Amino acid sequence: MSKIMTVDILSSIKGAKPSESVNKLFDVIKNANNNATNVNYNNVVSLDDLREDVVIESSLTEKEIIKENFPKEKDGFLVVAKVIED
Repeated sequence: MSKIMTVDILSSIKGAKPSESVNKLFDVIKNANNNATNVNYNNVVSLDDLREDVVIESSLTEKEIIKENFPKEKDGFLVVAKVIED
C-alpha cells in the first residue's frame, strides 16, 4: 500500500509547502538499507551495563528549593509550564 503523503499532511504546520530537500530526505529514509550487517555496536549500551534505579531521598531544604522553582501545585504534584503550543 503506497500512499503519497504531502508535507502539510505529515507535519502539523498549517500551510506547509512541498520542499525538494524534504522530499529527498524522505526518499533517503524510504530507500535506507534495513540490514543489520553494518551496525555500529559502539553506540549500543548493554542492559547489563545499566545501573539499578535507586531512589535517593532529598533533604527538606532541597525539596523546598525545588518547590520554590515550581510555584504551581495541583493535587500534590508540581505543575510544569506548557512550553510547546499547538
